[in-house]
Amino acid sequence: MEPKPPPRRWRLLRLLGIVLTALLVLFISGLLLGDRLTPKAIGAPSHALPLQDQQTLIDRALVPVLAEHPGQSGAIYLSEGLEAYAARSIITRQAGRSLDLQYYMWHDDMVGHLLAHDVYQAAERGVRVRLLLDDMNTQGLDPQMMALDKHPNIEIRLYNPFRNRDGLWRLLEMVQRAFSINHRMHNKAWIADGRVAIVGGRNIGEEYFDARPDVNFRDLDLLLAGPVAADASTVFDQFWNSDAVVPIAALQFSTDQQLGNFITQAERDARQQKALPYLQRVRARFDDAYLSERLALHWTADIHVHSDPPRKRGNADRADWLVTRLAEVLLGARHKSLLISPYFVPGAAGTKALVRQVQDGVQVGVVTNSLAANDVAAVHSGYMHYRRPLVAGGVQLHELRSHGHPEKASTFGSSGASLHTKAFVVDDRRGFVGSFNLDPRSAYLNTEMGVLFDDPVLAARLRQEYLRLAGPELSYWVYLDRDHELRWLDRTHTPAIALRTEPDTTWMQRATTRVISWLPLESQL
Repeated sequence: MEPKPPPRRWRLLRLLGIVLTALLVLFISGLLLGDRLTPKAIGAPSHALPLQDQQTLIDRALVPVLAEHPGQSGAIYLSEGLEAYAARSIITRQAGRSLDLQYYMWHDDMVGHLLAHDVYQAAERGVRVRLLLDDMNTQGLDPQMMALDKHPNIEIRLYNPFRNRDGLWRLLEMVQRAFSINHRMHNKAWIADGRVAIVGGRNIGEEYFDARPDVNFRDLDLLLAGPVAADASTVFDQFWNSDAVVPIAALQFSTDQQLGNFITQAERDARQQKALPYLQRVRARFDDAYLSERLALHWTADIHVHSDPPRKRGNADRADWLVTRLAEVLLGARHKSLLISPYFVPGAAGTKALVRQVQDGVQVGVVTNSLAANDVAAVHSGYMHYRRPLVAGGVQLHELRSHGHPEKASTFGSSGASLHTKAFVVDDRRGFVGSFNLDPRSAYLNTEMGVLFDDPVLAARLRQEYLRLAGPELSYWVYLDRDHELRWLDRTHTPAIALRTEPDTTWMQRATTRVISWLPLESQL
């Protein structure tokens, strides 16, 4: 008599057990082997090219102006998307020596193609181009990146790259290297001829430059000219030559056809109707006096670019971490501290520090995304724990209204927020603009960079940006009513309307966020 086959449910359970065991073995192997699983850095060292007085158009424009401002650097905010695009395009077209570009994301879209084509044209003129990208968001971009990398004047390197470039194997590698793959390079810098740098919050993609009707980020960069640009070049060299970075040519191969396809696509994008305002802005601004006169740079001595080290691990010495430097500035506030952060998860210690400042007589204000404006529900779930103690402690909390399609927000992704600016101003003098969110991920997992200054003029302009974002037209004021319940005040009405639930959200959004808040995810946010 033949034995009966096991019930179907037992077969499914056994299969599930095998899969889970395989994943566990995969994960443990990654935990034990650690960084030995990552591709090895094999790129030849290189460094920023020495400055010349008259070699390039940028040299000739800036050297006389720098002589009029000895020991100082020029700076100007780039808040409008069109202007931020034009600034990158123009300094790229005027570069004659080098372009060093460092970004977390470079999207495969119209803006990404147009700026990449500017970079390619610079290489055609003989400019040396070094492009450093974080590898987390490059899946599917290898053909375009390899097309550029094939040019003799262009080299592309990837930070903490995947060995497997796409498909299921890439996903399995993510599981195996769960701990090491979690460390990403969030830096953002565009450096031309070693004399001009754009540093701030923008990645390269349509939503960061107001080119998408459904998703537009409110963001901020600083264009820097003069000695401070050398700080950005030093940061770039540290990353470019670190053992966390691998040339893309060591991971993938290229063909002549890929380069031809890239040029064709870029030229096709330039003919799109939505590209017209961007190309027109470049043409309107482009002239020899763009840097020296048209931008009306503000000149100051106390301004510097700072960054985390390329390797940033929890057991390392944190003295040179950006979070240490920023905390020192913020905790030194004497009368005013105004913070702008799209992702705001201050933690218990940060909340306690901010409330203590209020008790010491410091005005503390925060602008962040509301749930409807936030594109990452998991981040809002971490932030919501601290909202009540912050407001109860006297912190002035403003949440940006929804602009776009919050129903498309993802749990962990990044595709729909209204606010993307990361900045603060302290005591109307000291300030910061960069890539650093006020959350655990920026503090302890990602590498970050930005501009720190001590200058009343730059501080006043940043304070104006804070007040604009915190104003009634753009934000709700969060407060506690007499029953100690959170309320959102809509000040666009007369009289103002107090809302009892998270504005502009559905019950499903609120429920999802609440459930996520119960999970132990805060250290990853």
